[in-house]
Amino acid sequence: MHILLVEDDDRVAAALRPALHRHGITTTRLAKGRGATDHLAGVDVVLLDLGLPDVDGLTMIPMIRAASTVPIIVITARDDDATIVQALDGGADDYVVKPFGAEQVAARIRAVLRRGGAPTTYEPIRVGDLVIDERSRTVTLAGEPLELARKEFDLLFALAQRPGEVVTKRELLAEVWRQAYGGSDRTVDVHLSWLRRKLGETAAEPRYLVSVRGVGVRLVDPDEG
Repeated sequence: MHILLVEDDDRVAAALRPALHRHGITTTRLAKGRGATDHLAGVDVVLLDLGLPDVDGLTMIPMIRAASTVPIIVITARDDDATIVQALDGGADDYVVKPFGAEQVAARIRAVLRRGGAPTTYEPIRVGDLVIDERSRTVTLAGEPLELARKEFDLLFALAQRPGEVVTKRELLAEVWRQAYGGSDRTVDVHLSWLRRKLGETAAEPRYLVSVRGVGVRLVDPDEG
C-alpha cells in the first residue's frame, strides 16, 4: 500500500513514516500543497494536513478530488465543527485531529479503503536483502531463511521499524524486553552479538547492524553505504 503524505511538519512526518511502514504502508511525503496533484498516480490514500505553508489544505481537497477518486484523510490540529464540515463536504473521506497515534491513522487508512471496496495489502519490511515479516515472524537474507530466536526476531523487528535511525539500548530494553528502567545493556549486547552471527557479520565488520559508540545501534542497507 502506498500513501501520499502532504505535511509540512517534519516531526509529524518523521514519526508517521516508520510507524506506517510497520503496517506495510510506504509513504511519499510532500511539505507543500502545490504540485500534490502531480503525485497521485499509484497512490492508495492521501493524508492531507490543512495548515500548509503555501496553500490552505481546504483548498487542496477539491483540487485533489477533481483529479482523482483517491481517498483523502485530513490530519490537522483544527478541531472546530465548521472546518470539519467544510473538509468533509469538500470531498475528504475522513478527518483526524492532532495529536494522534500512528496506529489510529493506519486503522483509518484501512477503514477508508474498505469503504471504497479497495483491497488492503500488507508488505514485509525490507532493508537491503533482509526481509522481515511481522505476521509470520520470519526473516530471510538474500532469499535464505534465518532461524531466529523469539527475542532475536523482536530485536531485529524493533530496529527495522526505524531503518537508518540510531536506537538506544534503553529504548530497545523498553520495547523488546519491557524493561524501561533497571535493565542491563549487557542483555542487548548479547542478543546483538547472536543476531550479528546469524547475519554473517561482526561488530568489528558490520553490514546491517552498525553500533554508534555511547548511543546505540542502527539497522542499515549495506548497499547505501
